[in-house]
Amino acid sequence: MKKTINLMLVAIMAFGMLACGGKKVTEDDLKKAEAALFNDDMTANPEAAPAAVETFCKYAEQNPNDASAPDWLFKAMEIEISMGEKSADKSIEICEKLMKDYPDYKKTPLAMFMLGSMVYEDQLKDLDKARAMYERILTDYPDSEIAPSAKASIEFIGMSPEEIIRRFEAMETAKAAQEETLNP
Repeated sequence: MKKTINLMLVAIMAFGMLACGGKKVTEDDLKKAEAALFNDDMTANPEAAPAAVETFCKYAEQNPNDASAPDWLFKAMEIEISMGEKSADKSIEICEKLMKDYPDYKKTPLAMFMLGSMVYEDQLKDLDKARAMYERILTDYPDSEIAPSAKASIEFIGMSPEEIIRRFEAMETAKAAQEETLNP
């Protein structure tokens, strides 16, 4: 009986290794996974999302030097973020891979901003980690297109939309008063 159980365990492990790592992801696999994300009427197909993310990440893992590898990781991260809080850990993992393996990729600062705002701030309500991510953008990518948004996010972190509007209104009022003083 013990031999049978051990043999079954070995067979299950061997099958698992073949299933997880055996097949090389092709460009055709990527196209199919991407196409499966949408139904015929172009509505989202959330059931296809986990398989697409797995395919995109596996392709990047198998082809780290391919110029499109970071694009596929970015797409995987977008999908994970759209799936909400239940996918936060996977979103973090993908963004960390982008930051580590592709720091010069044009969308890495945007991925970091998405992680800070949509995952840490909105989904996980972890304002310290969100702030740290925004600050890292300003340190690592000060000239990026997203840097001004990161700076503003630090200023407004934790505020409700109503509080942000009130702050902008106060700034506009102060600006108008200053102009009135300068130009009577």
